[in-house]
Amino acid sequence: MSDSALPAVEASGLVRRFDDGQRTIEVLSGLDLVVGKGESVAIVGESGVGKSTLLHLLGALDEPDAGSVKIGGEDVFTLNARQLAAVRNSKVGFVFQFHHLLGDFDALENVMMPLLVAGKSRSRARARASQILERVGLGERLSHRPGELSGGEQQRVAVARSVATEPQVVFADEPTGNLDPNTAHEVQNLLIEIQREAECALVVATHSSALADAMDRTLTMAEGCLHQGEAA
Repeated sequence: MSDSALPAVEASGLVRRFDDGQRTIEVLSGLDLVVGKGESVAIVGESGVGKSTLLHLLGALDEPDAGSVKIGGEDVFTLNARQLAAVRNSKVGFVFQFHHLLGDFDALENVMMPLLVAGKSRSRARARASQILERVGLGERLSHRPGELSGGEQQRVAVARSVATEPQVVFADEPTGNLDPNTAHEVQNLLIEIQREAECALVVATHSSALADAMDRTLTMAEGCLHQGEAA
């Protein structure tokens, strides 16, 4: 199979358990998921069912107790630490509910960071970061630190950072959950527009029915597995 025909993300038999000191809780129970190139998928479900845990495994931020994750056909948990870090930096983007920007750096520097880690020169990283920040409507805010930006602006910087390295897939964990309704709608539309322009896959964990409805398909997480469609 050619690289262009491979799924953006493929998870098989994912199991994740946590020990709370008294018992072992199985959050994921042999979960399977395939996300095509350029596809957008919403993961919905009750709080605490494991949506964030799943995104962390898919993005190789955490390791499963069993199962595999392939990104662009590459089995990420067979890689050594250096190779895995390279995959996370070049093939994966993340948007979190609380943006996770670096407070001591301005918007431009925050978006430049993954590019510099990827080995781009400062001049190329600056040009790319400036370009994408302009695209998300922050061309006049490049030198502002996160504390000087509104919540919506901070999340726009996070969206810009997530696609800076032109990843194969962006994972977004409640990307509009900390925003007021109007700002949430703006960030939702921007995230979808940027994803489509970048032609990358997008996997979103969300409680927002509006955001879920805007995805290509919606999967409900329950009892450690994914089910087609939203729960009734």
